[in-house]
Amino acid sequence: MTVLWLLLLAGLPTFFLGVFVWVVIQNFPTSEFPTTLKHPAKLWFMHCVVQYLISLGKILENLRICALPRFLQCVQSLLPLKKDPNVLVIDMHFGAVPVRLLKPKELSPKLRRGIIFYHGGAGIFGSLDCYHGLCSFLASETDSAVLVVGYRKLPSYHHPVLFNDCLSATIYFLKNLESFGVDPSRVVLCGESIGGSAVATVIQVLTSIPSLPQIRAQVLIYPLVNFVNFQLPSHQQSKNVPFLTRDMLFMCLCKYLAIDLSWKDAILAGSIIPLDKWKKYKKWLSRDNIPRRFWSQDIQLESFGPFDEAAYLETQHVWSVEISPVLADDKIISQFPQTLLVSCENDILRDDALLYKKRLEDQGVPVNWYHVEDGFHGCTILFDKKCLSFPCSMKVVNAVIGYIKGI
Repeated sequence: MTVLWLLLLAGLPTFFLGVFVWVVIQNFPTSEFPTTLKHPAKLWFMHCVVQYLISLGKILENLRICALPRFLQCVQSLLPLKKDPNVLVIDMHFGAVPVRLLKPKELSPKLRRGIIFYHGGAGIFGSLDCYHGLCSFLASETDSAVLVVGYRKLPSYHHPVLFNDCLSATIYFLKNLESFGVDPSRVVLCGESIGGSAVATVIQVLTSIPSLPQIRAQVLIYPLVNFVNFQLPSHQQSKNVPFLTRDMLFMCLCKYLAIDLSWKDAILAGSIIPLDKWKKYKKWLSRDNIPRRFWSQDIQLESFGPFDEAAYLETQHVWSVEISPVLADDKIISQFPQTLLVSCENDILRDDALLYKKRLEDQGVPVNWYHVEDGFHGCTILFDKKCLSFPCSMKVVNAVIGYIKGI
């Protein structure tokens, strides 16, 4: 028995190394690094590490040892937490939703600005600890009280739990602003990636509750606002750009939306789009809304496959405004507050931000747009990771801080 344990222990390093080599071989031919990306070698290495962890998680999931999301969350919990001694941190629960309030320890003679932050991670990654550094920096640099919502995630919770948790935590906070030292006239909703999507859905509900303090502004950092049209230019140009490749996007979102991954090809081909719905929503979803300067020469024409009723019935919830908020009615969008949209050139979701930008502007919503030419999806969270940071990381953070300080 001892010999078997020794053989097992001796074989583990070989197994882990073999998986990593396999990941590198699998990703090397397909990964793309546009010329605008800075430090491509560093990004490539980090991308391989993420894919390596996902591969290990899939192995554990197939062996029924641990669900993939649970494994990834366990790994991210091992990351060190960097604390700012000048920022007060209070962990609480609003009902079943864990939240974290961060604000400068220095007393303020007046009520502070409030920032409600929804973190990214596709309902799998991300946590209060992962985004602690970013939100702590926001609190100190903007002299604001930042509430970070730790919505519940996979594998136990699917859509619409993320949206419901963000909404319920936000409503509770808005009802008790002064007890948290927040000025009711200066509250900002802010979110990154799927957190930006949560901002776009939560604000729809808040506009219909006049008894609550009005949101002063919303900040959406490379959000996903459309789960219908995957033939936009950025979906073709950046489908293999780290960190968010098309395969990874579908793996995460299909898990979150409880859609079987076997429907991926039908979704990509547009076979889930009924003709009557496309006629109604084309004016908002078509690539014609994307400025021509974002179209590369090799972009294929927008051409949807034959309608697949079975695929439509399995995926029809993607047409809801909670999943594709760009489809919200004009009368709702026209009530939105001033907005900052951040997009990255090398991001598969770049055109989602551009669709949403035009959608808001057409309804008279004041929109500030910050586009990062050397940016990629997920770069924001790396801003304080020293050797793992990128120039675009700080650009995004500074743009958000500058915008919020002007409110």
